[in-house]
Amino acid sequence: MQNLISLFETIESVQVIDSSISYTDYFPIDLSINSALLANGKPENATEYEVLINNYLQQNKAKVAYGGYCEHRNLYRRSTVFNNTTTDERNIHIGLDLWIAAGTSVLAALDGKVHSFQYNSSFGDYGPTIILEHEINNQKFYTLYGHLSLESLENLKINQEFKKGTIIATLGDATVNGDYAPHLHFQIITDIQNYKGDYPGVCSSNDLSFYKENCPDPNLLLKINTN
Repeated sequence: MQNLISLFETIESVQVIDSSISYTDYFPIDLSINSALLANGKPENATEYEVLINNYLQQNKAKVAYGGYCEHRNLYRRSTVFNNTTTDERNIHIGLDLWIAAGTSVLAALDGKVHSFQYNSSFGDYGPTIILEHEINNQKFYTLYGHLSLESLENLKINQEFKKGTIIATLGDATVNGDYAPHLHFQIITDIQNYKGDYPGVCSSNDLSFYKENCPDPNLLLKINTN
């Protein structure tokens, strides 16, 4: 993976949502189990989460809240997708979340083609999801875009090509996106294995070392710096 990280370091900063919004309008958000934002009460549903995030953006004079890579969260306990009796509880987030309104345009991080797409419709899942395949300097890797609108999958084709920065989708709302406040889950995957239209975006503590290796920090590509 080190070669891939070195490659990402040479790539100029990229954007994966509405290119008219500067990174100066982004603000970090902590939704972990130790979050001060959640200390005085945890939202119980997507509507309450959306209110909390919108208020947070207004308070910080920001347009996008971002964060969550390798963040340990309680958010997933409500869904059997992550919490059942046959597997270890999955509660560590291995993508980067970008919280902004439904309908916001989603952009291809880099030149690539459609590897796969799918409507992951279970409660707490990704909802409509697109995975792009990229190859740079003979290194192949993938980017996943989750919590999209249903319209994003219409007329999409396997191997369809997209240029860096072109619109590939729009964000969905809670009725289709797995029941979350609107946001993009963006993830890098080095080895897609046999997955199509889906890939774990949350893992257990027992599997974290594998997923940190296979899914490096998406900010290596985005290079969001709000300091």
